[in-house]
Amino acid sequence: MSTVLIENCRLLDPAAGEAVEGANVLVEDERIVEISTKRIRAGRVRRLKAEGRTLIPGLIDAHVHVIATGLDLGAIDQDSAMLTGARARLIMEAMLNRGFTSVRDAGGADWGLAKAVEAGLIKGPRLFYAGHALSQTGGHGDFRPLTWSGDGCPACAGASFAVIADGVDAVRKAAREELRRGATQIKIMASGGVASPTDPIWNLQYSEEEIEAAVWEAKSWKTYVMAHAYTPEAIHRAVRLGVRSIEHGNLIDEDTAQLMASRGAFLVPTLATYDALARDGEKLGFPAASIAKIEDVRTAGLRGLEIADAAGVQIGYGTDLLGACHEDQSNEFTIRARVQSPLEVLRGATSINARLVQREGELGCIREGAIADLLLVDSDPLRDLRLLQGQGRHLDLIMAHGRVHKSTLD
Repeated sequence: MSTVLIENCRLLDPAAGEAVEGANVLVEDERIVEISTKRIRAGRVRRLKAEGRTLIPGLIDAHVHVIATGLDLGAIDQDSAMLTGARARLIMEAMLNRGFTSVRDAGGADWGLAKAVEAGLIKGPRLFYAGHALSQTGGHGDFRPLTWSGDGCPACAGASFAVIADGVDAVRKAAREELRRGATQIKIMASGGVASPTDPIWNLQYSEEEIEAAVWEAKSWKTYVMAHAYTPEAIHRAVRLGVRSIEHGNLIDEDTAQLMASRGAFLVPTLATYDALARDGEKLGFPAASIAKIEDVRTAGLRGLEIADAAGVQIGYGTDLLGACHEDQSNEFTIRARVQSPLEVLRGATSINARLVQREGELGCIREGAIADLLLVDSDPLRDLRLLQGQGRHLDLIMAHGRVHKSTLD
């Protein structure tokens, strides 16, 4: 049994919105077993003296693609799955170094990567994965070249971001396949997208019957559907049909936001990716057809966040970055801060996302009995969210799964 005692920290639990000075936190194995402002007596223990630094929960990114090792998602199918996995390891390790102790993968990752993290083969964040995203022919997950007219993809020897499923029966089977493989949620396409070459943003994609089939299958496994959607019409119909998590949602309007709030649905904006692609997409080889679509959603993103926040929608933290742009993962904090308070932004990346991934009370919080995913920041992030940027430079302690990943305190 490993035991770690963090002494004299400023404990900030975003869910409570309060900071406790002079706190001591005792961790045994992967759990927090005691929190006190009084001295904690422990036997053989690794003592980490925080000296007033701010302790916060490990961060959660609710929209990543850890196998998106380049900006052309269609090229993933052409690579060896082993090569893609090796590249994904580096992406995940960098995420943990930035303080992200859990991530929700929105298409591409599978049980193998999740097990590798659990076994310690990859020093990365806990992985909640959708497996293959479900897409219709010509949808946001269809990256086949225009010259290809057969089923599936022209070369599927490697990993794959999505699976094509048309019709209720095919969607039902595809959802069951991902759930059989341990998917923690199902991902579907409910509108056109930026990264895919053939579908306009306003395209509605899956029919109502197909969406209902996916929702039913997810509920039968006591989980939920997350849906890629940009336009009010696409978001409204997805939520009305039982989708729990809307990804992106840049073009949302007031009526749709009110519906989401009344249904308890979550919105996961991914504003950092549009800034990164607008800045670096062309030089990094992002397809020209996709670059042309970026501005359709980028400029509306902050306004959509403002609308959802005003309506009381539960807003999670996501980034949706690809390839070299993964380095921008923490930039989402300061982009969001143009609309939300620092505390609201931090809640999105902790307690709200914990609720989204159905691990409320275990993740995204600092309380007795919770999993010890903890970060020690060298100052107060609520005064300056840039402390969560810099590739982890301001993090003096990163603890994930109760194990010390990084410490400058010994």
